[in-house]
Amino acid sequence: MAIGKLFIGRKVRELRDANRATQAQFAERIGISTSYLNQIENNQRPVSAAVLVALAEKFQINMSELSSGEGDRLLSALTEALTDPLFENLAPNFQELKLVTQSAPNLARAFIRAHQGYKRNGEQLVSLSDSLGRSASLAETTPYEEVRDFFHFVDNYIHALDVEAEALAGELGLGDADSYAALSGFLKSRHQIDVKRSELDNDALRQFDRPSGTLLINRYAPAATRDFQLALQVAQLHVPDLIQSIAREANFRTVEAVEICKIGLQNYFAGALLLPYGDFLVATNSLRHDLDLLAARFGASLEQVCHRLSTLQRPGNKGVPVFFARIDRAGNITKRHSSTKLQFARFGAACPLWNVHEAFEAQGRIIRQLAETPDGARYLCLATQITKSGAGYHSPQPRYAIAFGCEISYAHAFVYADDLDLSAKANFAPIGISCRICERVACPQRAVPPLMRKIQVDHDRRTVLPYTIGEA
Repeated sequence: MAIGKLFIGRKVRELRDANRATQAQFAERIGISTSYLNQIENNQRPVSAAVLVALAEKFQINMSELSSGEGDRLLSALTEALTDPLFENLAPNFQELKLVTQSAPNLARAFIRAHQGYKRNGEQLVSLSDSLGRSASLAETTPYEEVRDFFHFVDNYIHALDVEAEALAGELGLGDADSYAALSGFLKSRHQIDVKRSELDNDALRQFDRPSGTLLINRYAPAATRDFQLALQVAQLHVPDLIQSIAREANFRTVEAVEICKIGLQNYFAGALLLPYGDFLVATNSLRHDLDLLAARFGASLEQVCHRLSTLQRPGNKGVPVFFARIDRAGNITKRHSSTKLQFARFGAACPLWNVHEAFEAQGRIIRQLAETPDGARYLCLATQITKSGAGYHSPQPRYAIAFGCEISYAHAFVYADDLDLSAKANFAPIGISCRICERVACPQRAVPPLMRKIQVDHDRRTVLPYTIGEA
């Protein structure tokens, strides 16, 4: 395995502290000098392949965990924050940014959080001139964004919940397309709750009446939605203390964020219960990520399957690293996570050249795209439209596009890549993250200039864009 320069000083130091060893003791165990270990821990020298092997053999750790994607996600978020014109001529270089995310990740997170607060305050001040009401609504999004970042930076995997859900799934015999009887039976036998269909005029997906011990499920909900709502109710009753503990330890700034996080954790448990880790990972590999077959195998929706695939990050037993996003017709990213180098824009719309936008024109089909980002990374991108079913013709039916995919080195694990030529550069469409941070100078779909580049105007010559992009 080819290994580039890997600076993992913080992780090595944490591993040494966990084993209560001095630098001299730890260095002796892995066969290096104390001075070399000191340089590694301070990110003054990278680790060699021999040191990585020694760490894996002596301390039974997975080498892939030493270079997890958390650093990439932090680096991407920090880089995007620093494209703000506020930091013009002050932005550190790539190596300095990498050193910060590796040596002081909490400092990087604090900076990102501070910049988000600055952006929100600026937006609210601007909006005050138009509407005080809009300013209030912007303020209310703060806890939601904070929770979304929490899941993103824990790699969208909550080990304690996942293991607990898998154990209960084994007890109940879940993991196939017939979950309703098992879940409703469990609620009745363990928690004395009767599951009933809702009244005709009740549009709630799920409504729990605690005094009577009655759980009403929308009579028009699809089977996958119905089962998920039952599993969510199980989460509320089966692991409330664990969920409360995880939400509290996240150190959110507001009570609203804690409550929103509880919803996210309940949803996480529900997904892990219906799609138990071990069985789902085996099926994923044997079916080669065929989304339709996985949905049929587990009685789940495509969105539930894609979301669960993005959580397969269990140490020592990881799935293929994927990216996953849900986007509405206006281009808003309402769900997002990436275990790959591809990171989604935190501000602004997604790249218009990305195939996810075409999904709204191809209902019922999974469309494919080979794409390359400005850093040279290549991806297999899948996209499909989903519709949230309503109760009849006149009910609202929200439509979203699901984006899903992997880095091209993993494409062989996907049935969707079987007839694609992955070797020809011409087959890869040039995409970016968003226009405001994309460095492509000749993109015909560019909406706005990149923030960190100057623009030049030639009044005597006009191309697709009314300007050219100059140096930073």
